[in-house]
Amino acid sequence: MAGLWFDDLTIGQTFQHDIRRTVTETDNLLFSTLTHNPALLHLDAEYMKTTDYGRILVNSTFTLGLMVGVSIGDTTLGTAVANLGWDEVRFPAPVFIGDTLRVETEVIDLRESKSRPTAGIVTFAHRAYNQDGKLVASCKRSGMQMKKPA
Repeated sequence: MAGLWFDDLTIGQTFQHDIRRTVTETDNLLFSTLTHNPALLHLDAEYMKTTDYGRILVNSTFTLGLMVGVSIGDTTLGTAVANLGWDEVRFPAPVFIGDTLRVETEVIDLRESKSRPTAGIVTFAHRAYNQDGKLVASCKRSGMQMKKPA
């Protein structure tokens, strides 16, 4: 099992995830259309040439999903009970087609579950950076994590 048990996590523990991902036009196009997001800024290259950005912006919800998804193998794969929510989702810089993202995750809070004695609540801070080291996305994510079996 790749994921860690609740008991194996410590506040301040940081993961530099090995997986990096170059975002493609297909990623952005499929995600935007599959989620029924017809925004011109994600789909219309000619329109975007007339904007300050000059090119298509990658759908921020794709960026959020990729950032969290990259973290799963090192943190919660096989040990998560449930995702409980995302807070403070931010996109301080745009992601463009062709950008390569890397992700880091920090454990920022741990507490016992009141409803499940076999699980605890973990809060992660996820951060995604582009190939230039610029922060392009961040969020806090809370989840219920299994404890080591007795």
